[in-house]
Amino acid sequence: MRAAFIDSKESIRIAELETPQPTDDQVRVRVDYVGICGSDLHYYFDGANGAFVVREPLIPGHEVSGRIDHDPTGEWQPGTPVTVHPATFGEHRDDLADAPHLWPGGAYLGSASTWPHTQGGLVECILVDREMVRPLPPTLPVRRAVLAEPLAVALHGLGKAGDVRGKKLLVTGVGPIGLLAVAASVAAGAEVTVTDVFDEPLQRALALGASEALNVTRDDVPGSAYDVVLECSGVAASINTALKAAAIGGIVVQVGMVPDAERPLNIAAFISKELRWYGTFRFNDEIDHAIVLLDENPGIEDVVTHVIPADDVVEAFATARDSRASGKVVVEVWPSGQSR
Repeated sequence: MRAAFIDSKESIRIAELETPQPTDDQVRVRVDYVGICGSDLHYYFDGANGAFVVREPLIPGHEVSGRIDHDPTGEWQPGTPVTVHPATFGEHRDDLADAPHLWPGGAYLGSASTWPHTQGGLVECILVDREMVRPLPPTLPVRRAVLAEPLAVALHGLGKAGDVRGKKLLVTGVGPIGLLAVAASVAAGAEVTVTDVFDEPLQRALALGASEALNVTRDDVPGSAYDVVLECSGVAASINTALKAAAIGGIVVQVGMVPDAERPLNIAAFISKELRWYGTFRFNDEIDHAIVLLDENPGIEDVVTHVIPADDVVEAFATARDSRASGKVVVEVWPSGQSR
């Protein structure tokens, strides 16, 4: 079977592997689609994602959908459509019983945070632990289901704000995660405004149900105007905007990842308005809610702007890097008829 390996900065290749054999605790999934995430882009273009450096060939990809290829227990028949929860939770902590995604020692598909690295989903077949498998409703297409993991990230961030129905909500930065945060917020009944530095992603956000779009290169963002702000860019200037835009006593949720480095931030508004400012990291079990939401709202699939064959993986990464040209870029893994 084939897989794509990142060897180092801007070096990716397709190579052959032996098809893995599952134990009774595992399932082999035939991968159909893999979404390209920001962490994948960092591994390819930088050779590292923050402090996590590519030290051995790494198969990227943690946004996966496909079909059961082999279940040694027979619980799931071959061809059963599935998506995958990409996390393996670590050492149990009683004080974090409701947040296993924060337990130390966990792993994530397609990540250099562990040694050996945890290989990801840009491969014809992948072995996953049985509890990571999520069978799909019969009405949910496998292609749309590739959005379950990033939508779960957005839902986890939105969940920090509690009930947002009827509230004024701002999403800053509408790349793929920001777009999915818009979709989740609209579905939850919020009145959503979005910001970005480019018009193209703003138009995608409006198509998903945002009521107003502000280009921060020319539009002023109202101060103290939003009950909830989901900051999805990770850019320092955007974080400053989020703090200023939040209403007195409001909530800011930091969804976008930031570099592990000192950065210039103006937190005066955080103090004077007594804001609640939450960090958010991956997700717990929100992928189950994401599957339901994707099934009920087919229009969320419009976040996907490009589906690119795995043989053109370099093109896929270049396209995903350009937020003006693309929303979510999905790689179509080698169709079964081409499998070797």
